[in-house]
Amino acid sequence: MNARSRVEVLLELADDELILGWRDSEWTGIAPLLEEDVAFSSIAQNEIGHARALYELAARELGSDADALAFDRAPDEYRCAPLVELRRLEWARTIARHWLYETADEIRLAVLKASDDPEVAGLAAKIDREEAYHRMHAEMWIDRLLATEEGTTRLREAIDELWPYALGVLDGELRLQLVERVRGRLPFDLPEVEPVTRGQHTEELRELWDEMTEVRRSAPTGAQW
Repeated sequence: MNARSRVEVLLELADDELILGWRDSEWTGIAPLLEEDVAFSSIAQNEIGHARALYELAARELGSDADALAFDRAPDEYRCAPLVELRRLEWARTIARHWLYETADEIRLAVLKASDDPEVAGLAAKIDREEAYHRMHAEMWIDRLLATEEGTTRLREAIDELWPYALGVLDGELRLQLVERVRGRLPFDLPEVEPVTRGQHTEELRELWDEMTEVRRSAPTGAQW
């Protein structure tokens, strides 16, 4: 788990999954195709379910609970990557973010599955089995976009915009693996940019946090997940 503690690693992944799940859920009812409305709703539910399982594992170590970790922290206390915070209700950018995140997540989960911590390795393996379907969905849409000149142009514009944020999901050798995978998949060059890393939260996270925690903050004793 590199230099980060077990809890830090769990919270990074949990926060990524939670925030991305909420972002994906924003397509419910407005996706360009009915099957994509269903697909993104299902993906969102999976991501949020993964977040809960990860929070539960971290909470035991912190003497807390999943609800508190998910909803009681201030926005600046979340460890999510800025990539998942962005509100992008435009299809090509949503697909690009979906694919970039899932590619990075596969690399990260491979490391966690090989962990000598049986709880972490077991949970990572379970999550990865479900994420395989997310990756298939993302790859299908990359193929669709690359099949036409217009789609390729839109995808390239989206990748150019999101690539600094995608680089911030991973670090060190894992980031280099992400660069190699993405570069090997796309028929165009990647921009030379600096990563937008964890800790550089966007204003969009604060707006989402207000919405995400509204019910729990309004309940006298805190609503439960």
